[in-house]
Amino acid sequence: MNILGINAYHGDASAALFSNGQLVRAVEEERFNRVKHCAGFPKTAADWCIASIGTDAVNHVALSRDPKAHLWRKVFRAAFRPQAWKRFGSRAGNLAQAGRFASELQLAPHTQVHFVEHHRAHLASAFFCSPFEEAAVVSIDGFGDYSSAMWAHGRGNKMDMLGAVHFPHSLGIFYTAFTQFLGFHNFGDEYKMMGLSAYGQPRYRSQISQLVKTENGDIRLDLDYFTHHSQGLAMNWDEGAPKIGVVYSGKMIDVFGEPRQPRTELLPKHADMAASVQAVLEENYFALLNHVHKATGSKAVCLAGGVALNCVANGKIFENTPFEKVYVQPAANDSGTSIGAALYVQHQLLGAPREFEMKHVYYGPSYHDDEIANAARAVGARFEKLDRETLLERTAEALADGLVTGWFQGGMEIGPRALGARSILADPRRMEMKDTLNLRIKFREPFRPFCPSILADRVGEYFENSHPSPFMVKAYKIRPSQRDRIPAVTHGDGTGRLQTVERDVNPLYYDLIDRFSRRSGVPVLINTSFNENEPMVNTPQEALDCFLRTKMDVLVMGSCFFAKTANREISEDRAAFGETNPKECVGA
Repeated sequence: MNILGINAYHGDASAALFSNGQLVRAVEEERFNRVKHCAGFPKTAADWCIASIGTDAVNHVALSRDPKAHLWRKVFRAAFRPQAWKRFGSRAGNLAQAGRFASELQLAPHTQVHFVEHHRAHLASAFFCSPFEEAAVVSIDGFGDYSSAMWAHGRGNKMDMLGAVHFPHSLGIFYTAFTQFLGFHNFGDEYKMMGLSAYGQPRYRSQISQLVKTENGDIRLDLDYFTHHSQGLAMNWDEGAPKIGVVYSGKMIDVFGEPRQPRTELLPKHADMAASVQAVLEENYFALLNHVHKATGSKAVCLAGGVALNCVANGKIFENTPFEKVYVQPAANDSGTSIGAALYVQHQLLGAPREFEMKHVYYGPSYHDDEIANAARAVGARFEKLDRETLLERTAEALADGLVTGWFQGGMEIGPRALGARSILADPRRMEMKDTLNLRIKFREPFRPFCPSILADRVGEYFENSHPSPFMVKAYKIRPSQRDRIPAVTHGDGTGRLQTVERDVNPLYYDLIDRFSRRSGVPVLINTSFNENEPMVNTPQEALDCFLRTKMDVLVMGSCFFAKTANREISEDRAAFGETNPKECVGA
């Protein structure tokens, strides 16, 4: 049985293919068309997923949208708000597109089409991918199919839906509003405010806590501070990058002052506001999780939805809730709903037994050495082809010498995190490396943190919490005695958003960190996504382009080793982001 999952006409459009119970391919459309968070229909991603089996072999297609979900709630709300009819008409047009998506795929007549409510897809992506036979399951984001949160109790191959939070109340919208207020307006910028929060003190917490309350599973916003319910929310889910209008009202400005304008100086007060918002988010997040724990009695919890990517909050779940085990879907954003929609059909609707556990994210395109060599020859790049042991030793040596290294191996990751397939790696012992990467390679804000990849069997030596975190979705406190050893991955609050690396999941990456550890005494590497203000690189051509236009020192693709020193004549010397925006840092 072959099931194709689709996330379409929404941010992070994606496709995923399950064959005989196993996930075999999954990828975001942005990795092909190079538009970050691309919305619209993921035609290229879907075509790539089914290329290995053919359209005729697809038995079921599942879309992670349901135009009929909560229809009467929508109709009732629209009926009493004539000023919003135009906006509701626009939404109806988007849903009509979703209803016609099957024609985009030219499906065979026998293929069955299913519409899966947005949060049910999120829930399925979390529980049915997890290692747990029984667990609480929670999804929290901005909005999807008129809901902002949903929770369930998962047992075996079924989930019992227990509760939901509906429009206009949303913990995700609360966080987005302040993200915009602090001058970060692009779709998906919430992680910037999360990173900034580490540099502030929550001195606005008591004021901000008045804007949102969570009691007995009921999330409630003080709607006077928001506009999405009254003026509507300008959204664009057509082809290209998603766009969302401002969601905070004039009252937000009256109470908290003028919002920060994008790309202007970040002051300590901005960091304090970010810290305050983060604290209030956590307070409400844990209140909801504790409610779900009480309702289910489960020791384990599975999480998905955009809010579940808040690694700072996730790292505190063990100390703020009774849950003893936590599984966060690595593609917890909307890209993962293509996986979830397929799994919902496979288990919840068709009753198939569970046979799959998502232990890794490497379900995207991969490339052979001959394709890499051809891409190199096309641009005149020089490289050496090395055997496995030599490749590992040369790369570990380069990293220990302080060289920034692009690492391009195997299948590309699904989801927002680079986990050792499309990564930029560096030495965490060097205090200056964070600035080097932000200003010379990534061309991004100086306050942004970098993540440590650490050997799974060495976590307890460096972190106060030793629970596995293979998907870089939890931040743990780094032991004070180790912070000076790995300063480049120690964030402003003493935490690190870690990836625990196991040999049986990614043996080449594990062995590289191990080789680096033998040279440096530190079983940790800086790991950030292989890109520069663009989606993660997918092809060898894109990797070479990023390598040659930035001040990256080394590129390792497959068994091919590229040194910048051997490719100077075809490399660029671009001005760094930090050189053109010198004041965009806390306290500048």
